[in-house]
Amino acid sequence: MTQPKFSIITPSFNQAKFIESTILSVLGQPGVDIEYIIIDGGSTDGSVEIIQKHADKLAFWVSEPDDGQTDAINKGFNRARGEIFAWINSDDTYEPGIFEHVAAFFEDNPDIGLVYGEAFFIDDQGHRIGVFPAAKTNLGKLKNGYVHIPQQAAFFRGDLWQKVGPLDPDFYFAMDYDLWVRLARVTKIAYLPNQFWANFRLHTSAKTIAADDRCWPEMIKVHYRDGGSFFAPIVTKYYLRKLLAPFITWNRARKLRRIE
Repeated sequence: MTQPKFSIITPSFNQAKFIESTILSVLGQPGVDIEYIIIDGGSTDGSVEIIQKHADKLAFWVSEPDDGQTDAINKGFNRARGEIFAWINSDDTYEPGIFEHVAAFFEDNPDIGLVYGEAFFIDDQGHRIGVFPAAKTNLGKLKNGYVHIPQQAAFFRGDLWQKVGPLDPDFYFAMDYDLWVRLARVTKIAYLPNQFWANFRLHTSAKTIAADDRCWPEMIKVHYRDGGSFFAPIVTKYYLRKLLAPFITWNRARKLRRIE
């Protein structure tokens, strides 16, 4: 089998504490061709020096002001030329040796355009503290807010980017949800249970903790943009989440502070 090229994008801004772990988790994947692109938003915390250490193994990197994470990911994918696309944030990591499994799955399943596995939650120090609630989903479920796709453990065929990209620059949080909906309209998606492919880092400055309240309004925007009904389950979930958001955010941050 001819190994496909992986195009992996890492958007980053001031993540010197974590970015080297991310870089090593990509570059350390054996047996595959990797086009690794890092788009840094002009970090001032030492991130650039860390990126420069690995520059000879990168297909491209830049550090310059941008319009945030979504803009950075779009910049990266617009340069990418691989057969398999993914992005990994600069505080998350891949599990060792998983790219070979992803490549084999795509080779064996030519009708699947998006595949995802499982992800661990890890803390500031990289210790496992839980498991992302991944589950099988489809277009209908996605449109009703049943996402269950860990972005860190998701890969899609590069040629689909021309059909569904770029990511919506207006989205700060739910750009991945929007992408999954778009992909599910044009291709089949697959979930591989019990295959742990990535680590989703939770820490007090992470977007998941610091700006969680922006996620559901953006998901609702996708729902209504696509002609969704006010009476759909996603709308009910939105209002419940809005009601409970302060407690959920406080409780997450409290648990993380205790761990840290």
